[in-house]
Amino acid sequence: MARRLMLAGGAALPMLANGAMAQAPSQAQMGQRMAQSTVDAPIVPMSDVEQEKPAMPAILQVRDRARLQNAILADRLEQVVPTLMRSQKIDMWVLMAREYFEEPVVATMLNSESLHARRRTILIFFDPGQGKPIERLTVSRYGLGGLFKPVWDPDKQPDQWKAVADIIAARNPRQIAINTSAVSAFADGMTLSQYKEMIAPLPEATRARIVPGDKLAIGWLETRTPMEMRIYPGILRLAHSIIADAFSRKVVTPGKTSTDDVVWWYRQRLSDLGLVPWFQPSVGIIRQGSKDMLEGDAPIMPGDMLWTDFGITYLRLNTDTQHLAYVLKPGETQAPAGLRSGLRAANAVQDALLSSFKVGDSGNTVLANARAKAIAARLKPSIYSHPLGYHGHAAGTAIGFWDNQKGDERGEYPVHANTTWSIELAAYLPVPEWDGQEVQFRSEENAYFDGTSVRFLDGRQTEITLIPSE
Repeated sequence: MARRLMLAGGAALPMLANGAMAQAPSQAQMGQRMAQSTVDAPIVPMSDVEQEKPAMPAILQVRDRARLQNAILADRLEQVVPTLMRSQKIDMWVLMAREYFEEPVVATMLNSESLHARRRTILIFFDPGQGKPIERLTVSRYGLGGLFKPVWDPDKQPDQWKAVADIIAARNPRQIAINTSAVSAFADGMTLSQYKEMIAPLPEATRARIVPGDKLAIGWLETRTPMEMRIYPGILRLAHSIIADAFSRKVVTPGKTSTDDVVWWYRQRLSDLGLVPWFQPSVGIIRQGSKDMLEGDAPIMPGDMLWTDFGITYLRLNTDTQHLAYVLKPGETQAPAGLRSGLRAANAVQDALLSSFKVGDSGNTVLANARAKAIAARLKPSIYSHPLGYHGHAAGTAIGFWDNQKGDERGEYPVHANTTWSIELAAYLPVPEWDGQEVQFRSEENAYFDGTSVRFLDGRQTEITLIPSE
């Protein structure tokens, strides 16, 4: 059963700071309503041990999801934005999006009732200095749940871009950050047309103050807060419980069920639960004597090892998990020793990777160090791990790619504390019971890096799931 979670002021979650709430009266009212409500949030303790058949946590009703998401967003705006701007010495950050064309950062700053940017939504953060709160402004026709102060009156200034120029002139920032990046799509939200229109009414001296805000954008997206980390393990527990059902006789009837049947069971199950996948689930068969993984209409048979790749989006956070199962032959009580050794090898590669995380090191450095440790342990690794959070393949540095184990520019960004990761990798090992056939043992688990160590959110698979054949 899920535990009770008090929003915005209870013991379970920290009280929101007062800073910018005074700028928007409706936010104070919203916070008061939140403080009076409780919801069954998916809270389970973070653990390094994965449960074999986990019970499914309660799933929130839509209204309670919105309340929780708004509380988390308000807290993030109070805590994350000021820390990022001040650490990077940026005193103004300008973001903009158009309806149905929300850039990645703006999309995560919309309150739960604002499903899309309206017309053109412009957000401005300004740090007045001297320890004063960061101003949160919106130059748009519509407010955003009281989280941003509306500062544009179209009746007085019909030109939205001149309104932005007036705000900039009145505050006289030293640097104006905009989201632009040649490397990260998450930090490249400023379109060419909007950039041209933004700078048109600005004096040349002001234009010269415009700088890339890519580190702000990535930092906002990759940073996880204590409020988020209280619920993240429970979100993964939801995904784990669904995988446990998929890899069971509830879904798989050997000789009849195909991999596609399991894929579409996932999709239907999520729809029935009111959840969504962030990618099409995958299910494959690793079979003795077959060089390639079998998918599609291939029937699942006794003696097959099954693989799945499955992820959900819930409360704006994503999961991404790969697990293995084995269909027992009649008379078998466990998977062949060679298959069990393969999963242990994948666990050992995980250990090599987790011990290589270090704040400030690039993803490429982490990759090289982890591979060196794994190879020294006589393992055959392939590491292709990525950040996880508001997106499945999320903002932050890459730690290898399945087709590139040497690193590239996408892995040059540093690793930061308070980030979540999909520990995705594989180990290759010959299986004696399968005539020495080399098998790729894929594993993907979700974890949190606090700056010192990496912990799994809801454990990791250390034993292959068993599916009876009769």
